[in-house]
This record gives sequence, structure tokens and C-alpha cells, in this order.
Amino acid sequence: MTLSDLLTPSLVKVGLESADKDELFHEMVQFLAEAGRLPDRAEALSALYAREAKMSTGIAPAVAIPHGKLTGIRDTLVGLGTSPRGIAYQSLDGGPVHVVVMVFAEAGNPGPHIAALAEISRLFLVPGFTRRVQEARSPGEVLDLIRNAE
Repeated sequence: MTLSDLLTPSLVKVGLESADKDELFHEMVQFLAEAGRLPDRAEALSALYAREAKMSTGIAPAVAIPHGKLTGIRDTLVGLGTSPRGIAYQSLDGGPVHVVVMVFAEAGNPGPHIAALAEISRLFLVPGFTRRVQEARSPGEVLDLIRNAE
């Protein structure tokens, strides 16, 4: 499974407006719900906050990978957003987040969830990749960058 297999232009938001993590969770959950992919917003937010309470998912410089498990989905759902000004996220490095990759997977089926997180982490460890995604101006450009890096 590759990240480009999980993303379509309708699941990529360039220009997130959120200033902090709480706003971001609500903005991205709303975005994914409006794309018709997220059946239960309350469950999604609850899953994100529960996971975040264990440890920040702002794990790489400028990148956060908030994730959770849901009962109402069968396929792994990924949404990606970029923020030119940065989001106060309480990341492990203390810096702002500019790229967010939100992942939801079926509760009780950890395999696809872990595979998606591993693939996302691998891509964002490529030198310069995060910066290029952050500077992309359209969902199509983000997807092209991902396909070229895979």
C-alpha cells in the first residue's frame, strides 16, 4: 500500500486555517466528513484526542500524523493538509506543524493502520520532502510529489 493509493485530490487540503491542534482536529474532521468519507465526526474526534493523550503525534519536524481507530469504517482513510503559517501543535520538537497527515483505520484491524503510518513516516523522512509538500499550491501538486517520492 502506498500513500498515493489512499489519497485523492478531494482528501488533500492546501491552506489549512487552523492556528492550534484543537482547531486543526475540527477542521480536518469536518473536511473529511464533507468529502463523504467520515461517517461519525464525534467518534473521529474522540479517537484523535484519546490517541493524542498518550503522546503527541507531532513527531517529525513540521509534520504531524494524528490517527485513530473507528468502528464505522472498513478502509483506511487518509487526509492531508498543509499550513503555510504553521500550527501550534505541542510537537515533540516544540516547533510548528506545516503538514498534517490524518489517518483513520478500522478498529480491531491494526495491519492496514500500521502499514499506512509506516509508509507516511518513510516518505516524510526523505530529505526535502516535507518542505516541497508544504510549498505545494494545489492538491494535484501534493499528489504528484507523493507519487514521485514513492
